[in-house]
Amino acid sequence: MGIIVQKFGGTSVATVEKILNVADRVLDERKRGNNVVVVVSAMGKSTDELISLAKQVSTKPSKRELDMLVTTGEQVTIALLAMALHEKGHDAVSMTGWQAGVETEPIHGSARILNIDTDQINRAIREGKIVIVAGFQGITEDGEITTLGRGGSDTSAVALAAALGADRCDIYTDVTGVYTADPRYIPSARQLSTISYDEMLELANLGAGVLHPRSVEFAKNYQIPLVVRSSTEKVEGTYVLEETIMEENLVVRGVAFEKDITKLTVYGLSNEIASLSSVFTPLAKNNVNVDIIIQNASDQNLNTLSFSIKTDELQEALQVLEEHKESIGYDHIEYESGLAKVSIVGSGMISNPGVAAQMFASLAEKDIFVKMVSTSEIKVSAVVNEDQMLKAAEILHDVFGLSKVEQEVSVAK
Repeated sequence: MGIIVQKFGGTSVATVEKILNVADRVLDERKRGNNVVVVVSAMGKSTDELISLAKQVSTKPSKRELDMLVTTGEQVTIALLAMALHEKGHDAVSMTGWQAGVETEPIHGSARILNIDTDQINRAIREGKIVIVAGFQGITEDGEITTLGRGGSDTSAVALAAALGADRCDIYTDVTGVYTADPRYIPSARQLSTISYDEMLELANLGAGVLHPRSVEFAKNYQIPLVVRSSTEKVEGTYVLEETIMEENLVVRGVAFEKDITKLTVYGLSNEIASLSSVFTPLAKNNVNVDIIIQNASDQNLNTLSFSIKTDELQEALQVLEEHKESIGYDHIEYESGLAKVSIVGSGMISNPGVAAQMFASLAEKDIFVKMVSTSEIKVSAVVNEDQMLKAAEILHDVFGLSKVEQEVSVAK
């Protein structure tokens, strides 16, 4: 018997009825002759509700206590799902992250997994049990409960799949697979049958919410096949693999977009070699994530440095730079919010020059001004005004022929 890891997110377990549906999906896999380990999130918006409770008690809750609080959400789900499986006549056992042996670094709110001791899970599997694990959480070497941050349940599932040597990791969501763009906003988006780890990782980092980047990194590093599936419709999903089938030889395979971007510009930096590190080192130490970076040298032998950040990190970024103004040695800072990032992704770009030119020409033709640009071998990103984000995404989706992908979603066996 092989091992299949299944992950169900918050929307998939939001109600008792949906939990009973999940139990049926778990048993479907069990009936195929596989051992099953299930990773679940908290029910619906319960994590947000717990955080709201904390903020009613404290304006700035302790990160340790917040982890203690929010990890109870997943414990509700694992217990209810185990009960549902018992009711359907199958032996199952629920485990918190720490009972499942998930060891993390000692950082509350955004810890990374360091190791997974699978002894307890393997023992339960040998006893014929379906194992239900709470995602999003783990424990430090010193016994402190931690959470893994946004998308943590995806990461839990893939890390467990790697540690258990699983044959596959199925990520169940409220969509049927990975699309050429978010179908909620781009009606012409089509489902892809396969996508590469690298393409999926770029899309995930660029705002596509179907998978968390860390989970894709785990899958790539340990060569775990991922399948993104619907939790409600029994149809084939999208396979995330090292090598993929190129639908119609598409150069661009997806369009991603992300709002709430701020462009921050630092004026009057010296041309010294260490000037860049003097800006970005304190930001990194304060966990401010910097994205696109542009440096311009002026005639006065001074630099102007622009970079993009998430808007919700703006105040912290400004505070950090102000605190280090003397050591950095800049003149003043300006910022522009109300921006968005629109990106195209595709491994075919490596061998097809002119993709960026086509992208910028199509945006210019529709009067969309590009304020910043970032590229890699398989992606091009452009920062535009937020009110033009969806228009830009639709244009690029059409220009690169993504609406013409043949959508063949067959019934899953």
